[in-house]
Amino acid sequence: MSRTIPGRRALLRAGLAAPLILPGLARAQGAWPARPVRVIVPFTPGGSNDAVARPLAEHLSRRLGQPFVVENRPGAGSTLGTAEVARSPADGLTLLVTSSTFATSAATQRTPYDATGDLEGVALCATAPLLVLANREFPPNNLAELAAYLRANPGKVDYGSAGPGSINQLAAELFAQRAGGLKLVHIPYRGMGPATTDLVAGNIQLLFTTVPSAAGLVKERSAKILGWTAENRPEGLPAAPTPKESGIDYSAEIWWGLLARRGTPPEILRRLNEVANEALLEGRLASYLRSEGAAPAQQDARAFDRFLREDLARWRQVAETAQIRID
Repeated sequence: MSRTIPGRRALLRAGLAAPLILPGLARAQGAWPARPVRVIVPFTPGGSNDAVARPLAEHLSRRLGQPFVVENRPGAGSTLGTAEVARSPADGLTLLVTSSTFATSAATQRTPYDATGDLEGVALCATAPLLVLANREFPPNNLAELAAYLRANPGKVDYGSAGPGSINQLAAELFAQRAGGLKLVHIPYRGMGPATTDLVAGNIQLLFTTVPSAAGLVKERSAKILGWTAENRPEGLPAAPTPKESGIDYSAEIWWGLLARRGTPPEILRRLNEVANEALLEGRLASYLRSEGAAPAQQDARAFDRFLREDLARWRQVAETAQIRID
């Protein structure tokens, strides 16, 4: 009698759906996950982190056989929710979905946790460059012209941000530093909405902002694009120059990722990483990332953990040089 051998994909899906038996831990706590998993988002509902977390949690639930429940814990620049994960047991039952704010907050303020000592990377979901936008009356038309204009007009160009210590501010200050120690004037706002309004009105000249925040201005041609802040220029969006094309050694991106308490068993980290990477290529999560101008980033957990350390070190250096500190 012949029997059918399942295909490789079917075997993989069956394996991902099965509980993970951890050597040496099975007697103490059983298969993982033996109960629902909390997924903390340290921001209010409706933002980009929430939009990444919910389809990711749905995919993890389907593949790993337990509910992955998203809980929003906003406050203090994402540090309140992050601290909750940092204080949790290292058992893979409390996870964090966060973004580049994780690094910028730790670089610019005192946090109730050690960003890399208490937490570690599980899966980098995606990265996206920022757009450099200018008021239509601002003379420069690209990044190279911007750098030249700033050299000729030190301290005379205002840029807006979503607030002190934001990725918008740090990306702008990094540009100024890498383009030759240039001087920009920071105008902080409570969110990007009022900042974009002032850009169009000519009250500020520059914004370093995300694709969604820039979309309306670009479509209506009420602001002009000077360039991208990184080389991974998204498909289907304006072909503005990148830093390399402009002769500037500079790169600034936003990212979204899945983190866990440091010390989580490596078997759990590997399983989470495998399933999270699978989620990046299908369904609502993939569609959302495209709308953000983001590229899915499939890395193993160790590579993402190195990425986190490098990102934090870079923004700490930028903040120190620019004297950015939130007390």
